[in-house]
Amino acid sequence: MKRIDIYQTVTDTIIEAIETGIDGKFELPWHRASGAPVNAHTGNLYRGVNVPTLWAWQMVKGYGSATWATYRQWKEIGAQVQKGEKGAQVVLWKSIEIEPDSDNEEQDVRMFAGYFTVFNADQVDGYKAPPAPDFEMSDFQAIAAADNFIEATGANIRHGGGRACYSVTDDYIQLPPQEYFKKTTHSSATENYYSTALHELCHWTGAKERLDRAQLNKFGDADYAFEELVAELGAAMCCSSLFITPTVREDHSQYIGHWLEKLKSDKRFIFAASSQAQKAVDYLFSLQEQALTQTGEAA
Repeated sequence: MKRIDIYQTVTDTIIEAIETGIDGKFELPWHRASGAPVNAHTGNLYRGVNVPTLWAWQMVKGYGSATWATYRQWKEIGAQVQKGEKGAQVVLWKSIEIEPDSDNEEQDVRMFAGYFTVFNADQVDGYKAPPAPDFEMSDFQAIAAADNFIEATGANIRHGGGRACYSVTDDYIQLPPQEYFKKTTHSSATENYYSTALHELCHWTGAKERLDRAQLNKFGDADYAFEELVAELGAAMCCSSLFITPTVREDHSQYIGHWLEKLKSDKRFIFAASSQAQKAVDYLFSLQEQALTQTGEAA
């Protein structure tokens, strides 16, 4: 039996989705996301590189559900994978202990990537999905959960002007006024605003005093393009957790060529970007917990 290279399998899945998405219009796998990928059996959200991988599978296959599980897990909850269906390979990190040699007295623990196969809810019979939150959005409408999430970060956010950016040197986020965000072909004004705000917040996490993620201000630089992918993935993860559909950022069309080039030449590129994005998201969510703790102490 041929051994699967999970790094290459995941990378090929992302490449196929991106190349499918840019056939006629600029779109990335997470722009069609119907929510954060979740396990039907445990209720846990998938993390890291598994998030864009499952979004890519959902996009390429045209699945309407973001719910996944292994063959055995579907069976345990009373559902059955349809005959002949092909599953998606997702990453399972495992650790192995390396025995010390004569030159190194300390035992070393190394991580390596294995995989397991999951199937989408659209591929099974006998499963009834729980109702999803329904938002009617036209012009901008504030979402309390999203506003509270952003406020809890404590980021210096300034509204004004006509462009959105994060200032590395002065450590603040600039956003156009909320009323400047308009409904587009694929997104509401509300989705456009919050997707933009969360994208810039992910950039904000990379400051030296936070996650100390290398960021260069040189426009078009390769590191800058990598940072844009980290923020793009991180924002999509945050949006899905807040039940907001990630929006298409037209300014990212300039990075598509670089991202595809890196994906095709480096099978670990998407793993690195996803890892940094997950760290950014985890950091933002940790600030939510801190804000709740401080509120409780103040009360």
